Amino acid sequence: MLWMNRKPVAPVNQVWPNLYIGDESVARDKTTLSSMGVTHILNAAAGRHRINTGQQFYSDLEVEYHSVEAADHPEFDLRPFFNSAAQFIDSALKKGGKVFVHCAMGVSRSGALVLAYLMICWGLSLSEAIIAVRLNRDIGPNSGFLEQLRQLELSLRQVTEEDNSDTSS
Repeated sequence: MLWMNRKPVAPVNQVWPNLYIGDESVARDKTTLSSMGVTHILNAAAGRHRINTGQQFYSDLEVEYHSVEAADHPEFDLRPFFNSAAQFIDSALKKGGKVFVHCAMGVSRSGALVLAYLMICWGLSLSEAIIAVRLNRDIGPNSGFLEQLRQLELSLRQVTEEDNSDTSS
């Protein structure tokens, strides 16, 4: 599903209302972020040896910043960050904010965290989330992140089934 109908990746795309995925060039372009009206930034490639922006970098902008120090490597465990990233995005959007999620290329790490948000907060299946995002951006989480998202989907489905059995008894 991820490799069909591929499109060129633009520096930034809106993938859900007021939710954008982009690359490092946009993350470092404060003029573009400001003109887009971005109020919240989630850096999925934070850290000294990656994209070291941080809240200080954006001190002249009115933005809230959240960082995830993730390596774009199939063995990297992104699961511990799914809930905090989803909460950050959800809280920002509920306040009427505009969220920019990025990594180096805006394809794997940022794509995986946005998929997790759609699954956790909107109840989408993994395939529904992929389809929704791919309407506007050509994401491609690495094989390890896809497996972790599949595990997330299974755990969310299990919780939903348990909730449904609790209410029907």
